[in-house]
Amino acid sequence: MKIATILLAGTLVLSVGGVATADDATGLVTQLNRLTNTISIKRVQTGTVGANVASPAEQFKVKDGMSTENLHAGDRISFSTADKNGVKTITSFKIESTAAR
Repeated sequence: MKIATILLAGTLVLSVGGVATADDATGLVTQLNRLTNTISIKRVQTGTVGANVASPAEQFKVKDGMSTENLHAGDRISFSTADKNGVKTITSFKIESTAAR
């Protein structure tokens, strides 16, 4: 009985873990489209390893109901993402510094 319980618990952990993967990062907003509710972000490397390597901007969907009213291209943000049904989605963000306006 104990073995069956352990196997069942392991199966539940694996199935829940496969639903969405979370990622926390920092980046620079390169483009913001409020009509399609998408944001393009160029990730900022932390530390010195590979700091000179240019990374391309990635496009993310913004979670439904999340306001991007105070967000502008050029802002540096810390953000969390999740993979929802194969779509990279921003689940939360915090503006670290704003672009010169």
